[in-house]
Amino acid sequence: MPRFEHIRHKPPDVLADRRQLIVACAAMRSHVNLSHIVRTCGCFGIAKVIACGAAGIHGRIARDGAESVEVAVHRSLPPVLDRLKGEGYEIVGLEQATRSESLFSFAFAARTVLVIGNERTGLEQAELDRLDRVAEIPMAGMPHSLNAATSAAIAVYEYCRQWPAGGAGP
Repeated sequence: MPRFEHIRHKPPDVLADRRQLIVACAAMRSHVNLSHIVRTCGCFGIAKVIACGAAGIHGRIARDGAESVEVAVHRSLPPVLDRLKGEGYEIVGLEQATRSESLFSFAFAARTVLVIGNERTGLEQAELDRLDRVAEIPMAGMPHSLNAATSAAIAVYEYCRQWPAGGAGP
């Protein structure tokens, strides 16, 4: 029978290429959610998070992600999404919406902007209008939705599962 031993703070895997995923967040009500998203991105080698509004990061929650992830704060998402689309990124909303695709079968492009909505209101119409596609995490029970940071972590994991060595450079 195999014996397992805990490895505390195992060194991270080295990616062949940097990840091409950018996580863009609508204005969050909670700095805790944004801090958890930054921590998740740090763990998965995502270099950039875009935040809106009065964004704040709690260092004790984000941990090393606060130093390893660039957090760019903007007034609103639509102009930023327009610019990134012009740079060749596919803009993907994580939302319950018409014509959404199940995350179970969703194929991410290497150059993707994953757009996360506000905890209460989700993505506004101006943001939805700029999306190329919508991914939805299927729900099989109550409540009908997950916390914003939890949803972001699930979608970031799925992107990384599809692009395990990183992504093709620009």
